[in-house]
Formats: sequence, C-alpha cells, structure tokens
Amino acid sequence: MPADLSGTWNLLSSDNFEGYMLALGIDFATRKIAKLLKPQKVIEQNGDSFAIHTYSSLRNYLVKFKVGEEFDEDNKGLDNRKCKSLVTWDHDRLTCVQNGEKKNRGWTHWIEGDKLHLEMFCEGQVCKQTFQRA
Repeated sequence: MPADLSGTWNLLSSDNFEGYMLALGIDFATRKIAKLLKPQKVIEQNGDSFAIHTYSSLRNYLVKFKVGEEFDEDNKGLDNRKCKSLVTWDHDRLTCVQNGEKKNRGWTHWIEGDKLHLEMFCEGQVCKQTFQRA
C-alpha cells in the first residue's frame, strides 16, 4: 500500500539546490534569495489525489494531481516553464516525470522514519531536501 505523505512539513536541509536551479536556468539574484528560504510543504492526500502546497516568504506554489493521470503543469513562480507531468507510485515513493523544455526533469517524495525526503532532478543535477513534520 502506498505511503501516506499527508501533513505539514518544514525544511531541515537542502543539498545542491544551487546546481538544480542552475540546470533550470533560474537567474542569479533569484537563486541567491531562494537558497536562503526555509519553505514549508503542506501535502493533502486523499487516496491517489494530491494537493502539494509549498510556502515561502518569496513565492507560494500549488500543484494538484491524481496519481497515474498525466496533467499540464505550469511552473509559474518557479522557472516559469510548462510541462506535461505524470506522477506514479514506485513502491512507497511518489515519483513525478516532467516532460518539457528541460530534459530528465522531475521529483520523488518519500518518508523515511519521521522525515519527508524530496529529490528534485533536472539535466543531471539532483537536489536532495529533508523535511520534518511541523
């Protein structure tokens, strides 16, 4: 049975966020500000339907999807690109493949112990983030 990712999660650590943002083509000033942020994630899970809110003092982002159904994703406020996204379960890991202008792009969420883990990847760069329940 897939994991329950529901909850409010605060960022504990982030590794290679700069490299990931460079791969996305995010400008210098935005990268410098974004590296200082400590975003909070609120994940609402109802079966295979999800709403993932990411809140920070710079920008807020919301993505809604149903596992197994491709959807159009507008990354406005992030790198401002549009892509076709498909989220699937890989055992207890929620994995998204984002097809668009940037190659090999996507993310994976999973819980290990009492921590939420997120790996975001794009064009060979991987950012690893860890969150703790609020």
